[in-house]
Amino acid sequence: MRIEYLGHACFLLEDAGVKILIDPFLTGNQLAAKTAGEVEADYIFVTHGHDDHLGDTYAIAKRTGATVYAVVEFADGPMAEQGIKTAKGNIGGRQKTPFGSVKFFPAAHGSGVPGALACGYVFEIGGKKVYHAGDTGLIAEMSLLADERIDVALLPIGDFFTMGPEDAVKAAEMIAPKCVIPMHYDTFPVIKQNPDDYKKVVEDKGICEVKVLSPGGSLEIY
Repeated sequence: MRIEYLGHACFLLEDAGVKILIDPFLTGNQLAAKTAGEVEADYIFVTHGHDDHLGDTYAIAKRTGATVYAVVEFADGPMAEQGIKTAKGNIGGRQKTPFGSVKFFPAAHGSGVPGALACGYVFEIGGKKVYHAGDTGLIAEMSLLADERIDVALLPIGDFFTMGPEDAVKAAEMIAPKCVIPMHYDTFPVIKQNPDDYKKVVEDKGICEVKVLSPGGSLEIY
C-alpha cells in the first residue's frame, strides 16, 4: 500500500488500483502537493465539515464519481444536497468495503455541521491498518487502538486547533503503531511546528518510527 501526503490532513491511500482520498483540502492550501483537478479518487473520506478538511470534496466527487464517506448527519444533510454519492456511518461502527473495511473512530473536535460528530477512521486495506485521527485533542479512547495493531497512524501535531506535539507523543504511546506520520502543521502560522523535533522525542522514547513527509512525499508499507 502506498500512502501519499498531499498536505495539511490530506492523504491518498492506494492499494491494488484503489484510490482512497482523505480530507482533500487542496484549493486555498499553498502547501498542497496537487490541485483538485489532478487528484483521482474512488472513495473520499471526510472527518468533519471545517473548510480545511471538507475542502474540494464536492468538486472531486462530482468529477470522479467517487463515493464519499461521512457521519450520518453530514452525509444526509450537506452532502445529500450536493447530489453526490455517499456512504454513511457513525462512531464505533465498522463497515466492510470493496477495499477491506473502515471503522469510524471518535475525535474530540467541532464538526462544522449541526448535529454531526467529528471522527477519525481506521482503514484496513490489503491486510494493513491505517488510522487517520482527523482533527482531535488527546482522548482516552486512543488507548483502545492498541488492540487494532495499527501499522501507520496519521496524527495532528499543530497545536492550537488540535493536539500539539506533546500530546501527540502521548497519543503514539497509547496507540502503539508501527509508524506515525505527523500532519496538520505548518499550513497556517498559528500551527507552525518542527516535525523533526516530534520525530526525535517519539523515537528516543522507543515508541515507534516516525516518518516525516513533505507534501508530495509518500511511504510504501508491505
